[in-house]
Amino acid sequence: MPREAVTSFTLRVGARSDRGLVRPLNEDSLLLGDGIFGVCDGMGGHEAGEVASRMCAQIVKEAYDDAAHRPTTALVASYLRSADDAIRTAIHARGGTTVSGLALVTTDAETAATEADSMASEADLQWCVFNVGDSRTYKVASNGALAQITRDHSQVQELVALGQLTQEQAAVHPRRHVITRALGAGDAAEADLWNLPVVAGERFLVCSDGLSGEVHEETIAEVLSQHADPQQAADRLILLAIESGGRDNISVVVVDVLEDSTAH
Repeated sequence: MPREAVTSFTLRVGARSDRGLVRPLNEDSLLLGDGIFGVCDGMGGHEAGEVASRMCAQIVKEAYDDAAHRPTTALVASYLRSADDAIRTAIHARGGTTVSGLALVTTDAETAATEADSMASEADLQWCVFNVGDSRTYKVASNGALAQITRDHSQVQELVALGQLTQEQAAVHPRRHVITRALGAGDAAEADLWNLPVVAGERFLVCSDGLSGEVHEETIAEVLSQHADPQQAADRLILLAIESGGRDNISVVVVDVLEDSTAH
């Protein structure tokens, strides 16, 4: 039976970022706020990637947390555009960053505009999943399998969409890390956005390609099924990526939705 959306819930979150074994710097940044969770994977020489990812995480988190009311999906999109503009101005397109994650948003734009003195009712909330680049947001399906919500902005994913590559071929393609969209680099980057209901019992994984590029999805799904505690799951996934070579920075966020027992 499909799970139903809940009106009262709590969240448990586990998160970790690691430099890995090869890169001299950790150019990833975690985006962790009061209802917003994501990863930013910076790129660019001379520490530009580190600056870009840190700016993205800071700008989006502060805009979200400082809002007098729970934002709408449109407002989350505007926070990402603000980060895009600020990064481009600060580092002059010498670097950029991916960003992927999810945020609680209100479904009622009128409520968001008028209830400046309180957060929206939990019954009016939904998830906004956002993505620019090739970091990923997954949902753990009821059978334990990973379901990727986001679509990679990468050269190989475009070839997959055209039917010129299979997903298996894309996973080992030499240009699999070449992305086609990033904040702060090239043209203005619009985020892909999805809205999902808030459902008790669901688990989400947000990760940089330092995890998805090193560890098979089946193994990731096994870890998420074996570890009920989200921090233990995040720690284990980081360790597996390092054991698999740790060729890139690795960032992981695990978010659990729990029904609020105090509401009964």
